[in-house]
Amino acid sequence: MKMPRVGETVDEVVVMEWEAEVGAEVAAGDVLLRVETDKAVVEVPSPVTGRLVHRAVAEGDEVTTGTVICAIES
Repeated sequence: MKMPRVGETVDEVVVMEWEAEVGAEVAAGDVLLRVETDKAVVEVPSPVTGRLVHRAVAEGDEVTTGTVICAIES
């Protein structure tokens, strides 16, 4: 899964907190992680139902739109 754009002019965010642990089953729409923009904290939902098998970024990392942030096995 790639980091989606969370605002019209936001291309960089900081990973604040992962809500899903590796190995967890997630449903489409479940919150995977929270990220911080320069103005707000935003929840990033899972686009698919499956199992979170890998986190590519850690809490505190700065990521840009389009960066691979995790892998979900469907």
